[in-house]
Amino acid sequence: MPKELKKRGRRMEGTKRKHEEAEEEHTFPQDTKRQKSVEAGQHELENGQDYVPLPQGDGDGDPMEDVMQSAYPTLDTPFFGMLDEEEQEYFKHADEMLEMNSFEDAEQRQLFLANVWREAEGKELKIANSQSCSRLMERLIQLSTPAQLKGLFQRFYGNFVHLMTHRFASHCCEALFTHAAQVVTSELSNRPKKHSKNEDTPMDGEVEPPMEKCFLDTMSEIESNIGFLMTDRFASHVLRVLLVVFSGENLDSSANKQLMQSKNKESIKVEGKEKSETKDQNRKVPESFSVALEKLLSDSIAGLDTEKLRALATSPNGNPTLQLLLRIELSHFGKQRAKDESSVIRTLLPDEPITSESSSAAFINAMIYDNIGSRLIETLVESAPAKLFKNIYGTLFKERLPSYARNEIASFVACRIMERLGKDELLAAHESIAPTIPSLLERNRTNIVRTLIERCTVRGIDTKAIAVHINSTWDGPDGFEIKKLLKIDDTPDSKSSKKTDNVGSNANAFIAKASEPVKAHFNVLAQAMLLVPGALSGLVLDALIGLDSETLFSMSKDAIVSRTLQAALTSHNASTITVRKLVQRFYGHIGEMSLDKAASHVVDCIWEGTHGLAFIRERIAEELAENEAQLRESPCGRAVWKNWKMDMYKRRRGDWVRQSKNKASNDGFQSFSELEDVKKNGAVGSVEAAPQKKKSPLELARERHAKKKADKESGKTTSSRPKSSGRSTGGAGAGTGSNSTPVAPHAAANGV
Repeated sequence: MPKELKKRGRRMEGTKRKHEEAEEEHTFPQDTKRQKSVEAGQHELENGQDYVPLPQGDGDGDPMEDVMQSAYPTLDTPFFGMLDEEEQEYFKHADEMLEMNSFEDAEQRQLFLANVWREAEGKELKIANSQSCSRLMERLIQLSTPAQLKGLFQRFYGNFVHLMTHRFASHCCEALFTHAAQVVTSELSNRPKKHSKNEDTPMDGEVEPPMEKCFLDTMSEIESNIGFLMTDRFASHVLRVLLVVFSGENLDSSANKQLMQSKNKESIKVEGKEKSETKDQNRKVPESFSVALEKLLSDSIAGLDTEKLRALATSPNGNPTLQLLLRIELSHFGKQRAKDESSVIRTLLPDEPITSESSSAAFINAMIYDNIGSRLIETLVESAPAKLFKNIYGTLFKERLPSYARNEIASFVACRIMERLGKDELLAAHESIAPTIPSLLERNRTNIVRTLIERCTVRGIDTKAIAVHINSTWDGPDGFEIKKLLKIDDTPDSKSSKKTDNVGSNANAFIAKASEPVKAHFNVLAQAMLLVPGALSGLVLDALIGLDSETLFSMSKDAIVSRTLQAALTSHNASTITVRKLVQRFYGHIGEMSLDKAASHVVDCIWEGTHGLAFIRERIAEELAENEAQLRESPCGRAVWKNWKMDMYKRRRGDWVRQSKNKASNDGFQSFSELEDVKKNGAVGSVEAAPQKKKSPLELARERHAKKKADKESGKTTSSRPKSSGRSTGGAGAGTGSNSTPVAPHAAANGV
């Protein structure tokens, strides 16, 4: 029988009816709050206000927010309005033009920027808060003049706290502070000795304030909310930028970039923008910045005691800020700052001296194994005063260093500890860690082994024991198995992955991604071994020579392993015989290697590694010349052709041989033709019996010209001399007689 027609979703009718009744009665507190805020916003707009305050979220994501809210009040986020459709289209088009840099010259771009700033006047806050147009604001800041940056400071005054806590406007604040810091340095170097009083007064539109005053006014605006900004998801990044700006440190250094920016930060760049020349130097800042920095440090921990400050160590947003506070305090104000009771480090570690039963020791032991807190301990180890570090090392670190090395998280702290140890302490650490190297390599703790090798090399400690333990880890019947060290066997087979189903292929892809970082770390370890003379570099070089040609060819095409081959070819610890044997393994594959993105770099390193080996260089050049057509069609091949100077090799081979000899700085450089001449004369290997090098056509032409010039000058001087010379030996009356003529100066110079 046919089934009865029934309406779907009847089970939800009762629930839906309850929701509708609840909405009518306003029983949901979230909806009630949203409706009240909208009604309040409409009332404020009717009264003439230009923004609507929005409710503050509960902040359940960060566990530190409840702790910080107890010390600092939350803030209401204002609404600055939205751009209409026409304005959004205009600013999007302007952003695309700046990104592509489609301008004829710099003057045209400046005119375009002036027009964009004119259109954005009065709308800066809307643009900074816009998801689609905030990128335009960042690009405008990068290309702005100092006057335009100061004008943007004026527009942002009174709203910096709200802008720093906004998802999109916070990036604009970062860009503004970063690029304005360079203006402070330039103004400080060009500042006159005395300043007019108008610079310290509010602006009347005619005189621009110094950029120093713009930063100080911004600091005075946010100083009452610094504790809240330290743990905010977006404002904490901007606060770190301000800390680095006031300290005068390099904004582009890798250490500061890791603390100021997140890994997911989008890089907003402008094509054709001039790069700053003072990238690796610290900036010069005024004295007022030091005062502001000290106030910033004191205000950061003003409302926090030891327990609350230690709670910041496990906060994803507060931990980087605390690291920067700790490092800047000890580096900018000196190690004596640790004795101050109100300092950051003394508040964090109040016990003096630190004992194994103190609360400071318990805090350090807990943070070493914490994924976030261990980074703070790394900063503490690097920046702590020598007295404090020796106290902590003798009390906590010395006996537990081998156990730290085995742990995945604590091993990074162990690396920082070994970097600060002296020769005697490092020797003791070497004796305790070296026997555990096989187990460390099985756990993929390559950072510990590499740091131990590097520090022992710096301190002058013998590394033979490390080489013995590494050899015992992968010692096979044919000697040291270098392929296991470089993790070549761990690479998944692409052909086998295609035969599996979708689930299996996804699993293989995940395994491949997971093994790439491990392979990279082991190859970095091998490259560090190649830099150490003696047993460590010999272990790797001897193992590479023992591999067959096909294995080395496949290794050169691996993007990660090829870097180890490059280091082996250019290593100063590799002898000439070792390099010759290694390069000969690549014979017959040079053309194919030159077309590969990774292997082409190995071919480039062969040129650098074959100093004085003319027959090898010429053998490689001949193989490159045979594959000229394929090399010219490939970008990698063209790069190899250029680096090996193959155009000169084909057209002027003598110059190519001579130039390569000069580049190699080796007087014994000989080409194939010279070696054949030596063999014909029966004096192979004899330097004295070797004939003179064949002269180039240019050298022969120069000799012919010099000979003709000498013959011509000698003929002139002979015809000008008298038959009976009356020259005296004294020279005073030479050439003064009636039958004598003075000798030409150039002839006299030639000795004629």
